[in-house]
Amino acid sequence: MSKLLTIDSVEKIPEQYRNTPIEFLFGYHNLGRPHDLFSTAQMLIGMCIDNRKQLQIPEYFAYVIRAGGANLRYSEFKISYSIAIGGIRTMALIGHNHCGMVNLMARKEQFIKGLVDGAGWDLQKAEEQFMQFAPVHEIGNEMDFVLSDVKRLREKYPKILIAPMLYRVEDNLLYMIEE
Repeated sequence: MSKLLTIDSVEKIPEQYRNTPIEFLFGYHNLGRPHDLFSTAQMLIGMCIDNRKQLQIPEYFAYVIRAGGANLRYSEFKISYSIAIGGIRTMALIGHNHCGMVNLMARKEQFIKGLVDGAGWDLQKAEEQFMQFAPVHEIGNEMDFVLSDVKRLREKYPKILIAPMLYRVEDNLLYMIEE
């Protein structure tokens, strides 16, 4: 089972991520590093849409793609664009604990009722959407999903440095997921 590495000093950042934008990300978010000025993005960050997660980073530091569960399977063109056009060579994939994309079946009735009451959908249309899309958006365990997607992305983009991370909503800090 994977475990989280607490990053409360630069020395605790794994060696392969030192002197990279990953070190800067931990510095800004966890360690209170003063914000530098950037004119171009230094990295790409993939993270969940959850509104409880707000990164402490300077303007222009990173491209950020938000998708439910930090699931970037359907964002590969955007990733490729940031690499090919934006010159990105570093990426962080940041999941978070207590993610709503875990155990989606437990939210089926709430989802359907929310679309019927809040969006004016009919019951059948709401149920069809849930049944069609919940299986492809379910991520299972947050840390396992991040690690598997990092592996997938590393195979697709072998020259890109990709770091697996978890954001804990209890303390609003970033943790490295040990591989």
